[in-house]
Amino acid sequence: MRLDVLADIHGNLPALEAVLHDIEARAVDRTINLGDCVSGLLWPRETMDLLDTLRLPTVRGNHDRWVAETPRERVYASDAFVAERLLASQRAALGALPPLCQLGDDIPAVHGTPGDDNQYLLESVVDGHLVLAPLEAITARLGKMQTSLVLCAHSHLPRAVQAGAATLIVNPGSVGCPAYCDPNPPAHVSAVGSPHTRYALLDRRSRGWTVQAIAVEYDWIAALARALENGRPEWAQGLATGFINPPIAP
Repeated sequence: MRLDVLADIHGNLPALEAVLHDIEARAVDRTINLGDCVSGLLWPRETMDLLDTLRLPTVRGNHDRWVAETPRERVYASDAFVAERLLASQRAALGALPPLCQLGDDIPAVHGTPGDDNQYLLESVVDGHLVLAPLEAITARLGKMQTSLVLCAHSHLPRAVQAGAATLIVNPGSVGCPAYCDPNPPAHVSAVGSPHTRYALLDRRSRGWTVQAIAVEYDWIAALARALENGRPEWAQGLATGFINPPIAP
């Protein structure tokens, strides 16, 4: 079985198109999307239209939930931007996405942790940055979800972490947002360090899973130009470099 894992597209249409093109040559059996589909100052409506045609199993991310359910005056500017541009039916579709997707009997997929779409499963905040959490913290957040493979997202940082003897946890990184700043306490940044679009390719072998973290070039100049056009130079910085300067709201 070959599994393709996408996450955190954040409305970056050319990045998503580049990933889909790259996948075409890789003979993938299943593709799953781990959420945060369209939130951002880029192409939310167009990205949602493309995702609608793909009909991928999709987990609801925290931004998907906020766009669908939270009053616009209480959300980030990026989520308000999206809510104003989606159809009511598209906002409802985001809200109706499940917080957990199950591929077969042994591959659960969540956005954050099994109990909280806005909590990191694999990272902790240290000195304003995301770092790999201690194994004990990861195991506690995982709770009873002790299967051979768990898929998660939310931090935008590609990782493959062995949580004990039996459970491999994979975060594919972000398709569309290589760096962001979260101003909520404790304020922190996430930065992958390059503008590439990212996803993960997993192969089931007789003794477990192999994981490839894929980084693909795409037209990030168009993406940063779109961010500048919409008045968000900090988004443009992240899209252009994979780094971002705190403290700026995502």
